[in-house]
Amino acid sequence: MRKAVIIGAGMTPVGEHWKLGLRDLAVEALLNAMDDAGIDRVDSLYVGNMVSGPFVEQENLGALIADWAGLGNIPAVKIEAACASGGAAVQEGVKAVLSGLEDVVAVVGVEKMTDAWPSDATRYLAYAADAEWELFHGASFVALNALVMRYYMKTYGYTEEDLALFAVNAHANGAKNPYAMFKRPIKVETVLKSPYVADPLKLFDASPVSDGAASVIITTPEKAKELGVPKEKWVEVAGMGRAIDTISLASREDLLSLKAAKVAAERAYRMAGVEAKDIDFFEVHDAFTVMAALSLEALGAAKKGEGAKLAKEGQIAIDADYPIQTMGGLKARGHPVGATGVYQTVEAVLQLRGEAPSQVPDAEIGLTQNIGGTGSNITVNVFRRV
Repeated sequence: MRKAVIIGAGMTPVGEHWKLGLRDLAVEALLNAMDDAGIDRVDSLYVGNMVSGPFVEQENLGALIADWAGLGNIPAVKIEAACASGGAAVQEGVKAVLSGLEDVVAVVGVEKMTDAWPSDATRYLAYAADAEWELFHGASFVALNALVMRYYMKTYGYTEEDLALFAVNAHANGAKNPYAMFKRPIKVETVLKSPYVADPLKLFDASPVSDGAASVIITTPEKAKELGVPKEKWVEVAGMGRAIDTISLASREDLLSLKAAKVAAERAYRMAGVEAKDIDFFEVHDAFTVMAALSLEALGAAKKGEGAKLAKEGQIAIDADYPIQTMGGLKARGHPVGATGVYQTVEAVLQLRGEAPSQVPDAEIGLTQNIGGTGSNITVNVFRRV
């Protein structure tokens, strides 16, 4: 079976890009990745994006971005899996290489969100939930996650202060990331004093609305050698997994278990030939602090109900046993939803190359986990240093 390696990575800073459009961000990230790989052409393009239609009134992103990047008459498509669109696009690019149909594939994740009114942005993001069973009854995406957070605290005895530690850790790492939206460390008090957006979920428990794009170039080791890409730039895509759960929270077997993440992780671990204990760092989907805790449990880094305990014990820091959000995560780096899974991939590549601004010591294996909806569509990817 063929192997897939990432040979190029690029991104734009995350933020409020008032003077740049979606195509500008996507092409900048793509050309940065191609320049990093030292190539001037690709066989195909996969674009991770969730809601370009509502946000910027633009679909057909494959053609748009390939055209503006000057890639010629290549196949190019958009991949949508709610907030997990970026992770899904990376997987589709890898599968194209593994299949043998394509040798050099570009993946771009992009989202332009800040041009919309906040109320509209809230509505668009809620498209990831169940429109008839949840949104129709007034449950916003933030409200759904607040319900999970309250139930998690009540069930396992955690406090708002305990969960705030995830945000503090993310900002500590994001402060060193030049591409992060927020580059300032915060304290627990900062989180606790921020206003409630849906009790008990506060402003600093949630990731920001933001713009950005990230890109990776995927090929085989043989092709990478032929292209003259130095081996120290290669990062192997060792394992992949993807799974769904019920789209509505009310239909879940267990509100406090990310079943799709558990299934996806098991598939990715099996493909990579590793276990959770072998992972040197985890880039989890911390759109809300409670999701970081649930993700660590689903991925096997913590027992059920003990995800927040890792934060309380200081085990999620950059030099601890379970480093997470090494470049700020969704909370501090920002969360341009369709791009997030690709940002995570770029950050994993930088860690495994030894080029990250906050470097995990001796990192050899990293994991990214990208959540769509409230856990209804999840991707898990495992990467290995070559």
